[in-house]
Amino acid sequence: MGTKAGLQRYQVIVYALAVVLAVAFGLVVPGTASLLEQLINPVLVVLLYATFLEVPFIKLRQSFTNKRFIVGALGTNFLVVPVVVFGLTRVLPSDPVVLVGVLMVLLTPCIDYVVAFTDIAGGDVGQLTAVTPLLMLVQLALLPVYLWVFMGQRIATAIEPVPFVEAFLLLIALPLTLAWFTQFWADRSATGEQWQDLMGWLPVPMMGATLLVVIASQLPRVQESFGQIVVVVPVYVAFLVIMPVIARIVAARLRLPDEESRALVFTAVTRNSLVVLPLALALPAEYALVPAVVVTQTLVELAGMVVLTRLVASWVWERSGTMIRNVGHQ
Repeated sequence: MGTKAGLQRYQVIVYALAVVLAVAFGLVVPGTASLLEQLINPVLVVLLYATFLEVPFIKLRQSFTNKRFIVGALGTNFLVVPVVVFGLTRVLPSDPVVLVGVLMVLLTPCIDYVVAFTDIAGGDVGQLTAVTPLLMLVQLALLPVYLWVFMGQRIATAIEPVPFVEAFLLLIALPLTLAWFTQFWADRSATGEQWQDLMGWLPVPMMGATLLVVIASQLPRVQESFGQIVVVVPVYVAFLVIMPVIARIVAARLRLPDEESRALVFTAVTRNSLVVLPLALALPAEYALVPAVVVTQTLVELAGMVVLTRLVASWVWERSGTMIRNVGHQ
């Protein structure tokens, strides 16, 4: 792994080792969970800064005019996903605490590490980054509405918007602004160009660090309530299986280019668990189990992303496209 290309080639091994190490760390020294939890946002900021640096600013500006992708991302996340989630949650027990946790996390599309996973799978990071502010604003407006429709007014009014806004400023606006300034510096300075080149080594190890910190910090929380929340795991796994298929079909119907199709798949699948977690922690005492339900989705999703990035970057992606085209011509 003496080159960036070599590091990219072995990235799955890096992530697998990070997951194994995180599980071992979380089991052996659970007392460090609160400290590691404080590292999640800083690690994500560095990861996204390094990822945004690889997106040319001119490409990002052009992405704002791509109406087909924007329609696909918004329609898939806020029209299709709620229908899928409603259907999947019908199999859950009638425990409102478990249900609200599942709804909170599955109804909110990811705004942070989805960019890194999309980049790994060869998706259009610039287009996905451009649509992120819209995803953030729409989920902020619609989450209380969906919760009211699915569960009633009481839980909808308990949701505070402040953590969403704070997460957007810290995890998206800050690293994106720093990346823009770095690109501006690199275009005008040899030192800036060297710095940008050095940062190009970071996406893979920082994704490994993100996996390590998130899993190790949240594993004790999940262990404490595992007996009560294990019922949500099949729902989360089913979501990971169903949504890539639906997003692939939507991308084909919209005739999106290959890279945009990959980006649409990842925005449809990844959920906003790291932003929703502060919301879950802020709920009334009777919803104390909700954070563990949300964290369980994080663990399932991170494991699923390691698999999905490989599938999207493999022959499975091309084969699925051929099958969709064949069905469409019948």
